[in-house]
Amino acid sequence: MILYAGKPIIGIAGGIGSGKSFIAGLFGQLGCLVISADEQIRQAYREDRILRTLRQWWGNAVFDESGKVNRKAIGAIVFANEAQRKRLENLLHPVVSQARIKAMEAAADDAQVLAFVWDIPLLFEVGLHTQCDAIVFVEAPLEQRISRVKQTRGWDAQELARRENLQMPLDNKLRMSNYMLQNTADVGFARRQVENVLNQVLRPNSRNG
Repeated sequence: MILYAGKPIIGIAGGIGSGKSFIAGLFGQLGCLVISADEQIRQAYREDRILRTLRQWWGNAVFDESGKVNRKAIGAIVFANEAQRKRLENLLHPVVSQARIKAMEAAADDAQVLAFVWDIPLLFEVGLHTQCDAIVFVEAPLEQRISRVKQTRGWDAQELARRENLQMPLDNKLRMSNYMLQNTADVGFARRQVENVLNQVLRPNSRNG
């Protein structure tokens, strides 16, 4: 296994709206340090250098009235233009990567941290799956995922499909994962699956690979 400071790295994968962050949070309740790429991006969008660059690229169109980044406006630009999307990724990914490393360094000697959980939407697409000791694929019915993104992001089924078509196919991600969890409306069921996976990952004989 790869391990970091003697602790395994667990990557979370799955479709948009499958509840990856919810599952990551359950790992967090069991003693894992959850590292959220989305939270780190939110932090990056507060950095002066990032803000200046975005304003140079797209002007005031990607800022709200208070001067904060309008992520929805940025999404409308980058998901309609691959070149713009790549440019944004090249700007943000090094910042997020550095933040992830710092978070792990800070917890390296904390005996209460059992494992690191990476909640990274593009885990496979940016090659970070190769740095994980185990990958957990979160499975949820399409109808449930559509309902979730409609509630949380205002997307319809077509928008969900369009966004997912920009990513690696889900069956490929599932095939490359070590575990699959069913995320339904049953929180207790989800928690029991997470406990089972964590126990397997932490088992000493699982670290021989």
